[in-house]
Amino acid sequence: MLLAQTDYPLLDLFWTMLVFFGFVVWFWLMFVIFGDIFRRDDIGGWGKTGWTVLIIVLPIVGSLVYLIAEGRKMAERRQADVAAARSAYEHDVRRIATVNGTGGGPTAQIAEAKRLLDQGAITRDEYEALKATALGRSVGEPAH
Repeated sequence: MLLAQTDYPLLDLFWTMLVFFGFVVWFWLMFVIFGDIFRRDDIGGWGKTGWTVLIIVLPIVGSLVYLIAEGRKMAERRQADVAAARSAYEHDVRRIATVNGTGGGPTAQIAEAKRLLDQGAITRDEYEALKATALGRSVGEPAH
C-alpha cells in the first residue's frame, strides 16, 4: 500500500527554503547597503549614483564589491551613528532629570524661591507661583 506519494520531494522542499532564506537575506542586505550609501556624506551625488547603478545592474557582484570596499567603513559609520544617538539620549535624560537644566529638582527650586522670599527679592505671591511651578501644578491649583 502506498501511504503518501508526492511530486515534491523533501530535498526540493529544503532547496526552496534555502532559496527563500537567501532571498530574504539579500533584500535585507540591499536595505543596509542602500541605507549606508545614501546616509554617507563623504561621497557626492555621482559617487552615490555610481554605487546605486552598479548594485542595481549587477546585484550580487555590486553588493559584494561594496561590502569588500566599504565594509569596515560601514561598521565605523554605524558605530558612530549609534554613539551619537546614545549621547543625544543621555543628554536628554540628564536635561530632563535635572528639571530644565537647573541642577536640582523641585526641592532645590523651592529652596531657592524661599531664599529669594526671605531676602525680599520676590513677593509672597511670586513665591507661591514658583513653588507651584516647581511642583508641576498650575498657580492656584490645590495641593493633593
